[in-house]
Amino acid sequence: MNNNLIKGDSIMKRFTLPRDLYHGKGALEALKTFKGKRAMICVGGGSMKRFGFLDRAIAYLKEAGMQVELFEGIEPDPSVETVMKGAEAMLKFQPDWIIAMGGGSPIDAAKAMWIKYEYPEVTFEDMCKIFGIPTLRRKAHFCAISSTSGTATEVTAFSIITDYQKGIKYPIADFEITPDVAIVDPDLAETMPKKLVAHTGMDAMTHAVESYVSTANCDYTDPLAIHAIRMIQADLIDSYNGDMEKRAAMHNAQCLAGMAFSNALLGIVHSMAHKTGAAFADYGAHIIHGAANAMYLPKVIAFNAKNETAAARYAEIADAMCLGGNTTEEKVQLLIAYLRKMNDDLNIPHCIGHYGADSYPCEKGFVPEDVFLARLPEIAKNAIGDACTGTNPRIPTQHEMEELLKCCYYDTEVNF
Repeated sequence: MNNNLIKGDSIMKRFTLPRDLYHGKGALEALKTFKGKRAMICVGGGSMKRFGFLDRAIAYLKEAGMQVELFEGIEPDPSVETVMKGAEAMLKFQPDWIIAMGGGSPIDAAKAMWIKYEYPEVTFEDMCKIFGIPTLRRKAHFCAISSTSGTATEVTAFSIITDYQKGIKYPIADFEITPDVAIVDPDLAETMPKKLVAHTGMDAMTHAVESYVSTANCDYTDPLAIHAIRMIQADLIDSYNGDMEKRAAMHNAQCLAGMAFSNALLGIVHSMAHKTGAAFADYGAHIIHGAANAMYLPKVIAFNAKNETAAARYAEIADAMCLGGNTTEEKVQLLIAYLRKMNDDLNIPHCIGHYGADSYPCEKGFVPEDVFLARLPEIAKNAIGDACTGTNPRIPTQHEMEELLKCCYYDTEVNF
């Protein structure tokens, strides 16, 4: 089902969120109230186990009378192969609850596993057809428990899966994969390392900004986006520097941004991040999603602001952030400058050319210039074809996308 349904001369829009959202310290305990026979918990690399949250989740589900099985070791930027293995494990265990726990990667992977579990004949290519997922919940319901403050996949209709053979991240988008229950417990976010706080925080800022200027924005998404932006402005840097009250606030802010973008959709910052993220993996690293968004967002604002409607929306964001400026153009420039300063404060590079394999700024990044230029046409083509491009306020041509990506490589001005 599409986000917009045309009825006669008007367009009916849809706004979808999880039915239940448990939030605040200790919210993990909500698992005790779940009704069912078998729960499969999908987790990543071990932080949930190391900090005791996995054991608590298992205990709560057993207290609810369920058998529990684990699917562990979901990697960052989960692969198609991991999705297929997880679905196979689900087909054997037959859970009626899928509990995804951790950062964006295990939750995204579990969403895709859920589709394959309910429809074993579905291929990965089928999953990638936008708003083309068949009706779920014939076998299981889905609960997402986020431990990072950025992706907001616990409340969204999206999942990102990487095809490593092609070096491309593919978004799966359908309201069917919106979780039934989200648990947003700030206790889990307290364990995030500093770099993760930075990257996920700027991912959340990008979600909020892109959803506000998306061509699918509406009265239901705008307040969520603007409030998230204000909260991120107030809380992210202090959270990065170790303030745990601000860390808890960021956990809420990123969730609000997720509610906005799941319904208003996104734009070409995400298209570019999806298609560059794994494009240079053969040179020893990924461009981490949140860092990519942070680098590309100021450039895309400059590009989109050539569109009068988008420029006015960016000016509204600048006003909400109390950045000053008298004209729309001044406000847009102040917004760009503010976001670049945030990147400096969070130790995030300004461009691919200065992006090190460890994600920190450096004189010479891990992506060689000649390799970038050789792969540029294909990356640009794939970015234009990404699911997020359709709601960007200005649709780039192949040439414009290539030039925009060059600006993101060299940190040069966008003047087209």
